[in-house]
Amino acid sequence: MLDIGDTLPERTITLDDDRQVGFDTFTGQWLVLYFYPKDSTPGCTDESRQFRDLHDAFRAASAAIVGVSRDSTRSHRNFRSKQELPFPLISDTDETLCSDFGVIKEKNMYGRKVLGIERSTFLFDPAGVLRHAWRGVKVAGHAAAVLETLDRLKRTP
Repeated sequence: MLDIGDTLPERTITLDDDRQVGFDTFTGQWLVLYFYPKDSTPGCTDESRQFRDLHDAFRAASAAIVGVSRDSTRSHRNFRSKQELPFPLISDTDETLCSDFGVIKEKNMYGRKVLGIERSTFLFDPAGVLRHAWRGVKVAGHAAAVLETLDRLKRTP
């Protein structure tokens, strides 16, 4: 699990367009990496739309937004297209990134215990250093809170 001050793991990631890239693709800009449980579910759709709606403000702050779930690239493409998301989604079907970030948690679904992604967001500076983390995120107002934290951190020397 990553702690504040740790750097992005050196991993090859699979984007929704099936390209495999490294996190160095985002070097030189802030990175908002948000983990969500599942494409096209109400909470995940709402969260993604909030980031979509604030995308221009994040770009103006030199930040890239990237979503991560265990869904397939095909599911991500459909979700991204339907919701008009202007940022990429990472397909983590083998849970490698989820494990790196410690976001797989036991959940209670309809009285049954299952392992799933705990909604979490991580903010990395342009050098790839973790500057802030949100775990157990509540969707309402979350994207705005991330943008506010980004603006505050950029003003702090």
